[in-house]
Amino acid sequence: MPEVDVLIVIVSWKSAALAIDCLRSIERERIERKLSLGCVVVDNASGDAPAIAAAVEAHGWGRWAKVFTAERNGGFAYGNNVGIREGLGRWTPRYVHLLNPDTVLRAGAIDALTDFLDAHAEAGIAGGIFENADESLWSIAFRFPNAAAEFAHGIELGLFERTFRKSRMAMEMGQDAAPVDWVSGASMMIRRSVIDEIGGLDEGFFLYFEETEFCHRAKQVGYAVWYVPQSRVMHIAGQSTKVTERNVAPRRLPAYWFDSRRRYFLLTHGTAYSIAADVLSAVGCGLGSLKRRLLGRPPTRAPRFVRDLMAKSLLWPRNRRAEQGVRVVPRF
Repeated sequence: MPEVDVLIVIVSWKSAALAIDCLRSIERERIERKLSLGCVVVDNASGDAPAIAAAVEAHGWGRWAKVFTAERNGGFAYGNNVGIREGLGRWTPRYVHLLNPDTVLRAGAIDALTDFLDAHAEAGIAGGIFENADESLWSIAFRFPNAAAEFAHGIELGLFERTFRKSRMAMEMGQDAAPVDWVSGASMMIRRSVIDEIGGLDEGFFLYFEETEFCHRAKQVGYAVWYVPQSRVMHIAGQSTKVTERNVAPRRLPAYWFDSRRRYFLLTHGTAYSIAADVLSAVGCGLGSLKRRLLGRPPTRAPRFVRDLMAKSLLWPRNRRAEQGVRVVPRF
């Protein structure tokens, strides 16, 4: 099989035009940079494949870009695993780069991540800085979700935010590379040996928390995760699901977001901790909502958040029966 430095996997769901723009930015990197790149675009059974395949043929990208249609819309983890499997069947990469279709690579974005991983053998995963559509920067990486942060985020009081600062999930990052717990799957570079050792993403997640759990597994076996701001990617967040779309009023979160959150806490901390996180989040949100009403401020929480959260909680036997708590992780 031919060797490439990086296998790029893009999962598209009703985002063909964006995926084509992303491929165009990959082609620029192939021409201008030193790395050999191969790419698999997975249409998650949305009908995107014909338009993307036509663009690949029209632009002569077929030497390095392949389009594959998944059998079903199995979610983000499933689609990426399909792409990884297809890519590893064609090429022998040193790295696998998960890349959202609603992204555009800025110059040197891939080089910066691979150079960092080449220089830091202990690092298994790296992600960079995101640029919004208005060219402002979204310099965020993350700590793992935890019960204390659930309470502090819900209550929205400055005193508690300061008290629980070191537990908060979102971390505002600077201009220097730094170790973190996890980075966004919108642009995540993974050392091939990590996938060989821990497998792919957990297909028990439909959408959200799957890259968080993947980074958690990687860290459990000794790999470090790093934020590398020298890699910059323009990201139009929330274009497929609208859940993470920025600068709009909060929308009610879909059921699968709560399913994924519950699964993450169960797999990483167990049933009792998962229930505790739910209760603390609900209490914090209740206190935070009361504070905002007393101050005459508009709500910032997604509509019906606490009701939906508790309906999906492991407090209820029906959810414990539905959630098996067994990882669905393919090996390649």
